[in-house]
Amino acid sequence: MAANTKEYTVDGMTCGHCEMSVKEEVGEISGVTGVEASHETGKVSVSGEDFTDEQVAAAVEEAGYALKA
Repeated sequence: MAANTKEYTVDGMTCGHCEMSVKEEVGEISGVTGVEASHETGKVSVSGEDFTDEQVAAAVEEAGYALKA
């Protein structure tokens, strides 16, 4: 699978600490090479190969937040 970037909307990120928590958890997914998060926009951008939406959702939940559908 080629490298790609996907953007997700995260519910509940309200501060810089929230961003760091989400970035840390999502960054641990195998195949992820980059993560950018913004509590101001409520978005997280994930770059890499061979990661799934389900893996991202699980990592965001592990950080204490949820993806918006």
